[in-house]
Amino acid sequence: MAPKSKATKAQGKAPEPPKQYPTIAAKLEAEYLASRPYQVLKDTKGLSSLTPGEQAAYANYRFLESGVWKTWSNAAQKEFLRIVEQQKIPQPLPKPGPFGKDWKGRDIGTYTLEEYSVYLQSQKDFQKLRRESAWFRERWSSLSNTEREEDSAELENERNRRKFLGQLRRKKMGKYEGDPVWDDVVPIPQDDGEGALAQIAYTEEYAEATGYLRAIMAAKEYSPRVLALTEHIITLNAAHYTVWLYRASTIFALKYSIGDELDWVNKVALRYQKNYQIWHHRQILVDHLYPSIAADPDAKQDLAISELAFMTLMFNADSKNYHVWSYRQYLVRKLNLFNEGELKSIEALLRSDVRNNSAWSHRFFIVFSNPETATPDSPATARDPKVSAAIIDRELAFAKAATYEAPQNPSPWNYIRGVLRKGGRDLKSEESFASEFANIEDGDVKSSHALDFLAEIWSEKKDIEKADKALRLLGDKYDPIRKNYWDWKRSDLKA
Repeated sequence: MAPKSKATKAQGKAPEPPKQYPTIAAKLEAEYLASRPYQVLKDTKGLSSLTPGEQAAYANYRFLESGVWKTWSNAAQKEFLRIVEQQKIPQPLPKPGPFGKDWKGRDIGTYTLEEYSVYLQSQKDFQKLRRESAWFRERWSSLSNTEREEDSAELENERNRRKFLGQLRRKKMGKYEGDPVWDDVVPIPQDDGEGALAQIAYTEEYAEATGYLRAIMAAKEYSPRVLALTEHIITLNAAHYTVWLYRASTIFALKYSIGDELDWVNKVALRYQKNYQIWHHRQILVDHLYPSIAADPDAKQDLAISELAFMTLMFNADSKNYHVWSYRQYLVRKLNLFNEGELKSIEALLRSDVRNNSAWSHRFFIVFSNPETATPDSPATARDPKVSAAIIDRELAFAKAATYEAPQNPSPWNYIRGVLRKGGRDLKSEESFASEFANIEDGDVKSSHALDFLAEIWSEKKDIEKADKALRLLGDKYDPIRKNYWDWKRSDLKA
């Protein structure tokens, strides 16, 4: 007979795996309800359906939650806590409040447990950095400028700390908000007025920088950090004339090197070539510098050489840059550059591009505004008896040579007209020359500008038939895009 098997010893019940919660809100809500078992029991079964023992436990739970028991005598409190322990009533947890939203607008209550753990750690790090930053601000404000310079390492640490603060709050900290050097400045925001219809959508970087500029200007501060601020704003908007003016005032107040500023302006001008404010700033700088070098020929020559060399760089990029030509006229007047060297320089530009009307205009200025050979401030279209016949002949010869090179180029034809007026000579003195480019009898017309030139000559000579024919040819064949203009000129002949 087989031996009876021994009864298998009952094995202990395996522990239940921890509950999984989809979100932190679900976990805290479950813990909240678990801390109120008799409240849940009452809500589920109803108060009247509870046993006497459950009703007593529910009542004690309410006493415990309300805290009224703390007003009882010591003996009553001790007895109450003994009963609570006996009935295994847990300490009620507070109702989970709203979690709020994160920087992306997401409800924090929807975080997973892992995400919430990371969030809590970031909040701890954030508060720690804020305390350290507050300590730095307090200490920094008490230091002298010399002590601050010696503590540059801690300054850099604070800059990095603020970057981290911005990262933790998921909001990029502005350049000046994040720099302790600017802590003493409260920026003044742009005020477009109430109900502005067309507010400009400035970038955050630009809005912050100009906000600090307004505060600096209101305080009338002139310091090296202002130069850095204005430089930054100019890189964002080189046409901001207020910034340029305040930068100039700061440079003069600090007695900053004009040469160094011109070197910096050179870089800006090469980057923003069609900007007027840059050249006005340059003119203000030279005006400020000039009194200190007016009695020093070598210093004036050095300035002229450096300025003309830079303008050559500008012309290499755009030989018709209006702002550069305007500045060049200013510089010629300021430094009295009405000389052969300037004339040769312009000739070189015209040799490279005979159609450069700006160069033609500047040559006219150089020749007929020279105080040594022309009447100062003489109108451009007025006869100037001070200008010698030799100069008139020279300029006519120069323009004629350019006309042979490019007959259809209007610039030398206009130049010839201007030179003749300055010399007090009639257009008909150049009839033979113009006829080389336009013969209305055989229809050989090499230049519509020559035909226009001849039409005006014949009109002055009262040869109406030839003038009318020239104008008709211009409107019908050689310049039809302006036919209405030429027809008007014809009608004016008969008036």
